[in-house]
Amino acid sequence: MIVNIHQRILRAPITQVGELIDGLSSPADSLWPKEHWPAMRFDRPLQVGAVGGHGPIRYVVESYQPGRSICFRFTAPRGFLGTHRFSVEKIAVDRMRLCHTIEMRVTGFARLSWPLVFRPLHDALLEDALTKAERYLSSAPVTGRKWSLWVRLLRWTLTRRRRSARH
Repeated sequence: MIVNIHQRILRAPITQVGELIDGLSSPADSLWPKEHWPAMRFDRPLQVGAVGGHGPIRYVVESYQPGRSICFRFTAPRGFLGTHRFSVEKIAVDRMRLCHTIEMRVTGFARLSWPLVFRPLHDALLEDALTKAERYLSSAPVTGRKWSLWVRLLRWTLTRRRRSARH
């Protein structure tokens, strides 16, 4: 079983942090780092049953509590069996934990593709998302993490493949 957790403590009321989840895939999305990663898109507004994803990662909204949490069930790539979710947890009156959790098993080729390709890209994307959330909610400057050499190489390779496929 793979459990992958990314979280950030944010100084903001729960309503503001919850709005980040509710805004996913909308034009006003202040959480998903679509500036540097494939955009999150759905076939309809966020609700149970909405189908979508980002890049080659596909999922369906399995549960949704507005302002609190959203859980997606993977439908692709093949071999990703489980869920990923965003949730908000109140720590103090003005401090919330915004968390993204993957809980899944991998089978077949995904046993190799998850640790070698998808996990490094996922980890970088999620850290970018949490930094974006922190920047949106904070008046103080927020420094993001740099991508590893491996992530930069993967992104370069995938970008080249996409460009050559279009020509």
